[in-house]
Amino acid sequence: MKRNIVIATIAAVALIGGGTATAIAVSGDDEAPANKTVTVSNDDNDRDDADINDTDDAAQDTAEDRAARDTDEDAEDKAENAADAKAAQITAADAIKAALKHTAGTAVSADLDDEGTAHVWEVDVLTGGGSWDSIQIDPATGKVLGSHTEQDDDGDDAAEAAQIRAALKGSSVTAAEAAEAAAAKGTVTSVDLDEDGPQQAWEADTTAADGTGSDWRVNLDSGKVTADRSDD
Repeated sequence: MKRNIVIATIAAVALIGGGTATAIAVSGDDEAPANKTVTVSNDDNDRDDADINDTDDAAQDTAEDRAARDTDEDAEDKAENAADAKAAQITAADAIKAALKHTAGTAVSADLDDEGTAHVWEVDVLTGGGSWDSIQIDPATGKVLGSHTEQDDDGDDAAEAAQIRAALKGSSVTAAEAAEAAAAKGTVTSVDLDEDGPQQAWEADTTAADGTGSDWRVNLDSGKVTADRSDD
């Protein structure tokens, strides 16, 4: 004898609010009904949660941008910052990479300096032998303009080198990577290692299109960029 099965499903509530519905399979004989549980998701709720998260992230980014901003700059400072940023056709990260091709070692800082009438990237490299080399990079072409080994006039280079190596030991973010991370906030005009602060990190200065400067810290392990609140 053919068995007829009737499915009774209570799903209206699940479809409206999200949740589960139970379907009861009823056979034509005396067998007990079999229960099936069906999960119904509410896509509208999922989208609402994503929108809330996006809003929270945007609000946090805005707060970080505001906290990082230099508040003591006047119009002249902003004009100078804008000129610096315009001169940096070669990024800080690329300047560091060019310097390391010229001199092997660990890049510890890169600063866009105004040398009289021209700008130049000054990249400091700690070599494997413990010497400090300063390499000058053309910010327009990325070519090496020159280099020199700094003299240990005060006798503290060895101690400073040891401190830097200790700070970077086990870290996964290089100076070039820190510069690339900070570039999301504006044109990077300097990146330096803060090796003796309470929380060691890369420090980076950026300039917006209107010349507004901002100070950032880049985590040595994660590369996360946060506002530098050391002067707060």
